[in-house]
Amino acid sequence: MGMNQTPASERVHISFFGKRNAGKSSIINAVTGQNLAIVSDVKGTTTDPVYKTMELLPLGPVMVIDTPGIDDEGPLGALRVKKSYQVLNKTDIAVLVVDGTIGKTQEEEALIARFKAKSIPYLVVYNKLDLLPEGTAAVNLENCAAPCPDRGAAHILETNAALSREIHAASEPSDNSRNNNEPHVWVSAADNTNIYALKEKIASLKQEDTHKFPIIADLIAPLDLVILVIPIDKAAPKGRLILPQQQTIRDILERGALSLVVRDVELKATLEHFRSQGILPKLVVTDSQAFARVSKDTPEDITLTSFSILFARYKGDLETTVRGAAALDTIKDGDKILIAEGCTHHRQCDDIGTYKIPKWIREYTGKSPEFEFVSGTEFPDDVSSYKMVVHCGGCMLNEREMKYRLACCADQGVPVTNYGILIAQVTGILRRSLTPFPDILKFL
Repeated sequence: MGMNQTPASERVHISFFGKRNAGKSSIINAVTGQNLAIVSDVKGTTTDPVYKTMELLPLGPVMVIDTPGIDDEGPLGALRVKKSYQVLNKTDIAVLVVDGTIGKTQEEEALIARFKAKSIPYLVVYNKLDLLPEGTAAVNLENCAAPCPDRGAAHILETNAALSREIHAASEPSDNSRNNNEPHVWVSAADNTNIYALKEKIASLKQEDTHKFPIIADLIAPLDLVILVIPIDKAAPKGRLILPQQQTIRDILERGALSLVVRDVELKATLEHFRSQGILPKLVVTDSQAFARVSKDTPEDITLTSFSILFARYKGDLETTVRGAAALDTIKDGDKILIAEGCTHHRQCDDIGTYKIPKWIREYTGKSPEFEFVSGTEFPDDVSSYKMVVHCGGCMLNEREMKYRLACCADQGVPVTNYGILIAQVTGILRRSLTPFPDILKFL
């Protein structure tokens, strides 16, 4: 990923749902103006969620997600449906594509209920307008909760004027025309009818920035000096910085402050140099794995924290993850601990998630708990069997998915903490690493 590209985790996630052959893929291709999704008359062509980052006007950078049909059948089909429902956890805007010649069925009504339960802005798109008999319009679609064999021409009773009013109303920003006042639009992916109106409707559902806090901008002032400590070792990606480091630098730039990037081995000399010039950095931010050395080399009068802790606040809930660290003091032999990461990467022999975190927990607690590991999209809905959950900073997850994972733990009474917070705890510097956030210190 180039420095000039918007990270996938910062893009609006627009997910398209629907039954097989409702026209999801055709709608996606029409909306994006590209052949992003495979289109076929064969049911179940989309077998796994398909992700595509792109620019979509008037929204800007987005992640478009095509999902398998929610009516897929058989054991394999059930797994595909489960994958579709998992996409809800990261969806910012949901688009439900319905075959307009049939109308909504139980599967679609159930999905709408999930949209509402998760507070996901959504739009119902009635596709295949071109297949309706000329001069007629579909009625009572909202009342059809089950498959209806005599639906079709016998159910299409209104006049062409009514159809025109329906299409016009569905193109307006505020739609109270029918379908229980649900936001909806009639389209035809085959001839692009109303596709522009559909794009405008989708754009209108975009929420304002939901981040309660920026990454670092509110902790510094213009022209403040921030030292960023980035160890360069065999685990560091060659030729680039990892995403949290890039995003933190960008936030500092936008604040009009100054950032200086150093390795951990040069930090002590760098701080001594600035102090000799009468310059005191406002903040030192380090990779959490170097916490112990960086804390030792950073004088107590300089505020210290880590990238992971910054992201615990930016993407999730810092108070929740700080409270969760206390569970370390209750660990017993045989307790199960889940270690979760939002991305997938090549595991090395001293990998932080599968090796270092378990090692530090064993050393800190003096106990021998059992560890289980998940990465990428595979976060379990049921975490009740775990004594605690330890999660990465979530830089590759969007805010909605990170907060969903925290909510899963909270709802089931399972403490959850963050890599950086745990490392600060086991190295004895948690209070110091939280000094930029005085309102959080009271929870220690």
